[in-house]
Amino acid sequence: MNLSVAILIALVFGAGLGLLMRQLMGRRVRLGWAEAVLSGIVGSELGIMVLAIIRGGYAREHWPGALVASVVSTVIVMSILGYFTRRPQPSAAELVAAGESRALEFKSTARCNLHTGQRDDKIELVVSKTVAALTNSGGGDLLIGVEDDGNPRGLDDDLKFMKEPDYDRYELWLRDHLSRTLGATAAADVEVAFPLLDERTICHVRVLPAKRPVFLTPAKGQAVQMWVRVGNSTRQLGVDEAMSYAADRWGRRRLR
Repeated sequence: MNLSVAILIALVFGAGLGLLMRQLMGRRVRLGWAEAVLSGIVGSELGIMVLAIIRGGYAREHWPGALVASVVSTVIVMSILGYFTRRPQPSAAELVAAGESRALEFKSTARCNLHTGQRDDKIELVVSKTVAALTNSGGGDLLIGVEDDGNPRGLDDDLKFMKEPDYDRYELWLRDHLSRTLGATAAADVEVAFPLLDERTICHVRVLPAKRPVFLTPAKGQAVQMWVRVGNSTRQLGVDEAMSYAADRWGRRRLR
């Protein structure tokens, strides 16, 4: 085989392997397409090189071992690259300083209507709408217990509706609520923390990007809704808009 052809085949194989492993590894390594291709090329070459050293040379009949070695080496390279290129997540204070945006929303409460002082289903549903919009728009952050101007309010207004007002039960309620309105998968794809902000505990909900469209079910018997972020606001899409948006963002295969 011509050397240039062999090199080309090796590059194509490595690039394809990198893209495949990126898809399979999913969120465990957050690498871009270019990084995945580079990882696949480097990983496959390293794997074959290590196999050749172990066996004292490479022969065509060793291709199963070369394939396994390439996959293992690519996973290692992608994991290392993902670790060193991972950007640190901003703190709650840094998020508040940046202000609301397409990927950041503040909510004073998640359960309590501040005008009536009572638990309000509409307030709770707004939280689901925000999470749905963020995940459908590439992910982002929701800070509960923070007013629109960035001043921390804390969670006391919401905690009074808990039988036992602690943060573990608050998280359980939040995940159960998201599971009922958005589905179990969407509820599992959020990370919940309770950082201090100016000596007040708030709830930081980190929302990961959805792999396929997430729809909101307001209540039993009601039609599902699709919400997205437009600028720093949350907007509901009509049926035609939702289909077009989903096809453009995830591709038609994800909609089956």
